[in-house]
Amino acid sequence: MRERSPNRLAGATSPYLLQHAYNPVDWYPWGDEAFGRARAEDKPVFLSVGYAACHWCHVMERESFEDDATAALLNERFVSIKVDREERPDVDTIYMDAVQAMTGAGGWPMSVFLTSAGKPFYAGTYFPDEPRHGMPSFRQVLAGISEAWTGRRNDIEAQGDEVAATIARSVEGGGQSTMTAAIADEAIATLQRSFDPTWGGFGGAPKFPQPMVLEWLLRQSVRGRADALDMAIVTLNRMAAGGLQDQVGGGFARYSTDASWHVPHFEKMLSDNAQLLQVYVHAWLATGDQRHRDVASRTAEYLLREMQQPAGGFSTSQDADSEGVEGKFFVWSWDELVSTVGQAVADAFGARPRGNWEGTNVLWLPEPVGEIAGELEAARATLLATRERREPPAIDDKVIAAWNGLAIRALAIAGRSLRAPPYVDAAIACANFVWDTLRGEDGRLLRSWRAGDARVPGFLDDHALLGLGLITLYETTGDVVWFERAEVLAEAILARFADPGGGFYLTAEDAEELIVRPKELIDTAVPSGNAAAAELLLRLSLYTGERHFEDAATRAVGLVLEPARRHPSAFGHGLCVADMALGPTAEIAIVGASGDDRRMQLVHEVVDRYLPNAVLAISDGGDAQAAERVPLLRGRALVNGRAAAYVCERFQCQRPVTDAAELADLL
Repeated sequence: MRERSPNRLAGATSPYLLQHAYNPVDWYPWGDEAFGRARAEDKPVFLSVGYAACHWCHVMERESFEDDATAALLNERFVSIKVDREERPDVDTIYMDAVQAMTGAGGWPMSVFLTSAGKPFYAGTYFPDEPRHGMPSFRQVLAGISEAWTGRRNDIEAQGDEVAATIARSVEGGGQSTMTAAIADEAIATLQRSFDPTWGGFGGAPKFPQPMVLEWLLRQSVRGRADALDMAIVTLNRMAAGGLQDQVGGGFARYSTDASWHVPHFEKMLSDNAQLLQVYVHAWLATGDQRHRDVASRTAEYLLREMQQPAGGFSTSQDADSEGVEGKFFVWSWDELVSTVGQAVADAFGARPRGNWEGTNVLWLPEPVGEIAGELEAARATLLATRERREPPAIDDKVIAAWNGLAIRALAIAGRSLRAPPYVDAAIACANFVWDTLRGEDGRLLRSWRAGDARVPGFLDDHALLGLGLITLYETTGDVVWFERAEVLAEAILARFADPGGGFYLTAEDAEELIVRPKELIDTAVPSGNAAAAELLLRLSLYTGERHFEDAATRAVGLVLEPARRHPSAFGHGLCVADMALGPTAEIAIVGASGDDRRMQLVHEVVDRYLPNAVLAISDGGDAQAAERVPLLRGRALVNGRAAAYVCERFQCQRPVTDAAELADLL
C-alpha cells in the first residue's frame, strides 16, 4: 500500500480519531470549519461516530474509509466529520436519537447525513462495502444521498426539520411522577417477561450485562422481593461462568453474541467493568456467595493490572481485535490448552478438539466445576502467563472523567468490603489524578485527557459520576477533602446544567450550541447524566440537610418514572435513585480515633452489609473541620471516651452505640 499523507485528524488527541488519521477520506473533526465548508460548497455532511474499541467501526474503516474509490466519492460530494462518541457524548446523544427515530435501532459505527445546519435527514449504522443481507453498499448509499441532495432538496430539508423537532421533543422526559411501590411492581413484571430463566439476562442474543438493572433488582430484594433477587443472581452467576467474563485474566467483555453468555464481543470497557465490579461486591454483601466475591476480586485485579495508568487514571477500553483478528488474543487452540494446563482443565473450560467457536476455543464454565475448582485457579495463573506472550489488543488510553468516577466508586466499595487496601489506594490515586489533571485553568472540570492534553469541557455525567466516586471515597477513608470536592461538583451541576423545568441538561449553559441542547434521560453504557446527578444531590442532602439538593434530585428522577415502569432496562439507574428517594434511608455517623479498633469494628459493621440507601460519615471525635464541612457529624461526640456510632433518618438520631453488636441491632 502506498504511503498516504495525514488528514486533519492527525492533530487529535482521541485514539479513535487518530486511527483514521491516514485514511484517504478528507476527514474533519467536529467543529465550525467543517460546517462552514459545507455551507460554502453547498454539500451535505457525512457524520461518522464510533469509538476506539468498536469492532464494526474497524470493519467499516477497512472496507470503506481505506478504499480509494469510496474516499474519492466522499471527498467529491460530501464534507466528512469523524467523532469519538466517548469524547463528545453530546454529539453522540443527539444523533443517536436521530438514528433511532429514523430506523428504530442504533449502534456504532453511527452513520448520519446532515444538512449544513446540522439537521439529520438520513441515518444508519454499519454499511458494508458490497450489498449483502438486504443492506445496500455504502457506495450505493452515498450515490443515493448525493442524487437526492441535488434533485430533491426540499424533501431533504423537510425531513431534517422533522427529525430535529422529534429530537427536541425527546429531551422533555415523561412528565413529573413520584416513585411508588406500584411503579416498582410494574417494572419488575416487565423485566420478568423478558427474563431468561435458564441463562439469565433479558431478551435473546445479543445480551448485555445491564449492571444498573441488576443493581436495582438487588435493591428490590431488600424490600422483600425474592423474585427480583432470583433474576439478579441467576444472571450474575451465568455471566460469571460464561465467556463474557475473561476466564483467564478477569474482567468482562462488552456483550455476548449469543444467549448463553458464551462468545463475547471481545472489547472490554472501563465503564462496564467498574459497574460490574460494584454489583458483584453488592451481590456478595447481599447473599454471602463466595463466587461473587471471587468475581469481584478478579475484576478489580484486571482493572489495576491492565487499565490503570502509572499516574493513576484509568484507560477507556481494550480492543476486541489483535493482529487484525477479532478475539485472537483471548481464544485458545485445543493443543495449546492441553499442553499448558492438561485435558481435565481444558474440558472444564468447555474446550473441544475442533474448537467451540470458529475453530478455536472461547473459555467458559458450562458445567459446575466441583472438585477441580482449586486446579482451575492455578490454571488461570498459568494461562495468564502464557497469554501475556501474545500481541495484546490496543488500549484506548484516554482518561474520561465520568468513567474514572465509576472506577473510583467501585474500587472504594471493593477495597473496604473485601479488605483490600490496594483497591482503595488505586481509587485515591485515580481521584487525585483526575482532580489535578482534568480541570482547566478556571477550575472547571474537563471531559478527557490523553498524553498531557485535555481539551473538551466536562459534561453533566462527568460532574455527577466523579462526584459520586468522591463521595464514596469519603465514606471509605473519612478524608473530608473528598466530600468538599464532591460538593463543588454538585454546586456546579446546579449552577450550569439545571433545567428550570426540572432535571439537567447534558451540556453546560455556555457550551457549544447544537441543534438541540441534549438532556440525557436514558441509561447507555453508563448511568444517564440526569440520574447520576440526582443521586449525587440526594446523597449530599442526606449529609447536609440542604433542601435545595433534595428538591433538585426529586424533580430530576421524577422525569423518568413513567417511561421506566414500561421500559425498566433503559432506566436502571433512575430506578435506583427513585428507590433511594422513596426511602427509608439511613444516615450513619461514626466518630473515633482513626487507629481505634472499636471505630474499625463499627465501620466494618456498616460496610459489611448491603445498605444501598445509607450514607456514612466518619471522623475523629474532635475533628472540628470535618464537623464544619459535613453537617451529619455536628454534635457527634465520643461516648465515655469510646468510639461511637449514630444512626439517623432525616437527622433524627437514635441513641449512640459503642458496641458493634448494638449497631447491628440498629441496622
